[in-house]
Amino acid sequence: MESIIKIKIEKLPEDVYLATSDDLQGLVAQGRTIEETIEIARDVAKKLIEAQNKKLPELNFYEGSFEYPLIVGV
Repeated sequence: MESIIKIKIEKLPEDVYLATSDDLQGLVAQGRTIEETIEIARDVAKKLIEAQNKKLPELNFYEGSFEYPLIVGV
């Protein structure tokens, strides 16, 4: 099963990227590049979904931030 989770990626002053999600509580990932951050976020999301063993709510789209659709195979 695959789910789409919206993540917000922001660049921190320490020159690293931070990913969080309003769609999946507890998802926090940090990496040196956007690509690394996305991969880490995918792994964290998969583990959170497996631990919570629940369906995600309907997605809402927001303006004014950098969001990326994250597809997670569980």
